[in-house]
Amino acid sequence: MGVWWIVVVAVLTHTASATVREYDWEVEYKFWQPDCIEGAVMTVNGQFPGPTIQAVAGDTIVVHLTNKLTTEGLVIHWHGIRQLGSPWADGAAGVTQCAINPGETFTYKFTVEKPGTHFYHGHYGMQRSAGLYGSLIVDVAKGQRERLRYDGEFNLLLSDWWHEPIPSQELGLSSKPMRWIGEAQSILINGRGQFNCSLAAQFSNASLPMCTFKEGDQCAPQKLNVEPNKTYRIRLASTTALASLNLAVQGHKLVVVEADGNYITPFTTDDIDIYSGESYSVLLTTDQDPSQNYYISVGVRGRKPNTTQALTILNYVTTPASKLPSSPPPVTPRWDDFERSKNFSKKIFSAMGSPSPPKKYRKRLILLNTQNLIDGYTKWAINNVSLVTPATPYLGSVKYNLKLGFNRKSPPRSYRMDYDIMNPPPFPNTTTGNGIYVFPFNVTVDVIIQNANVLKGVVSEIHPWHLHGHDFWVLGYGDGKFKPGIDEKTYNLKNPPLRNTAILYPYGWTALRFVTDNPGVWFFHCHIEPHLHMGMGVVFAEGLNRIGKIPDEALGCGLTKQFLMNRNRN
Repeated sequence: MGVWWIVVVAVLTHTASATVREYDWEVEYKFWQPDCIEGAVMTVNGQFPGPTIQAVAGDTIVVHLTNKLTTEGLVIHWHGIRQLGSPWADGAAGVTQCAINPGETFTYKFTVEKPGTHFYHGHYGMQRSAGLYGSLIVDVAKGQRERLRYDGEFNLLLSDWWHEPIPSQELGLSSKPMRWIGEAQSILINGRGQFNCSLAAQFSNASLPMCTFKEGDQCAPQKLNVEPNKTYRIRLASTTALASLNLAVQGHKLVVVEADGNYITPFTTDDIDIYSGESYSVLLTTDQDPSQNYYISVGVRGRKPNTTQALTILNYVTTPASKLPSSPPPVTPRWDDFERSKNFSKKIFSAMGSPSPPKKYRKRLILLNTQNLIDGYTKWAINNVSLVTPATPYLGSVKYNLKLGFNRKSPPRSYRMDYDIMNPPPFPNTTTGNGIYVFPFNVTVDVIIQNANVLKGVVSEIHPWHLHGHDFWVLGYGDGKFKPGIDEKTYNLKNPPLRNTAILYPYGWTALRFVTDNPGVWFFHCHIEPHLHMGMGVVFAEGLNRIGKIPDEALGCGLTKQFLMNRNRN
């Protein structure tokens, strides 16, 4: 495996120096057929998924974003970008900025400081579910050599897709009783899937017919055209609203080399689990029979699947692209084999030379994830508080000391240790809140996320937790309830991976560590879209006296609107 890492031959991926890359984007709905069934899709400049941003480490990205939606606000989050010095550009409505009103234009400006595989997506309501997402790829800077050796690369953006319109889904989640969105109708690869046909019908017992496509079909798969005996980098990112996924390439091994924009110690696998909010790079060598083509399969894990696999083709150019593989696609591992899932996560270690975590923490949060009720409405809560972001973005309130912008009392930093995580909550009622956790600048913080049983039945769900503005070290995972003073002894302090998204497995805990070195206000939330919609998140603030200038346009709502009007008048 080490050959991928210590190889002497390296590639200069760019010769241009760091520069400003400027884009004019318009977001609007279009009729589209992502899975061969027509629906309304949120597009960027008429494209779905949105345009790929290809940049070089050190570049400045400027996006002039115009909201052409008729009745909805809009923001875009640049997932995986730390936003050092530009917290207002993070794109989290109610946290770092006001939503962009219909007809208005807002300019994002930020620097991409290191290479990696990232993406962007809507972060207002459930607009990511509506198709507002695209890739953001950052290559190594001028004068730097790419650590990996490969002959070409592909970019696969994975998502799930529903036929029910997103406003209807949001209404159902906010109803009493809750109307759950159900499992997705389709899994999409680069915005393309097949709901009513199959690329592997000849091997299936299902009644789906074989897919046939004509030129221009929006649901026709994008095939990966490869030459024999070459090595390709496949960049993967999951923008799913709900589904945990597993990807495999028939007959080929995958060498995992990057996770969430950070190099890792390479390891070889037959398939790869990828959860909402995660990104990876894998290396694939085309060392199989060049007279054949091979399936790429993406299936659902972590939830009982009611969605068929997404399929596309790895096409050896020595073989006609129309030739179908001669054997069935890879079978997705059993959805509830959580030990297999954990074992995959535990194979991920930082690459040699990566930053090591501080040995000790100064502050610690233990965050219990529970499903609760408020007046009969189903919610998700953290330490018995279901988050509702305020009308005035937190960043404006803390920057301009607007004391009425949100509740200044900190949410609970832990929960009652006699809580039984293995059973439904004995007292299911919770409350809403908008308080935040405030930390000093440049201190080490540990966050223990703790899973528990849901409201009814014997069920504990997977939750991928994403932190804005930071990478964190994943120190470890455990089953059952976290035991302070004991479980810390199991931490990996030698080579834990740096990530921005971490998985919380059923009935278990995950330990994270980060340093508050990025002045601003940062969302930390479950990346499952309906869970966040139902309150599953918290907010961290740090280095508040070090926050720099914020464009007025970011904060023209709530209490900051009047504050800025009065200030500018004077």
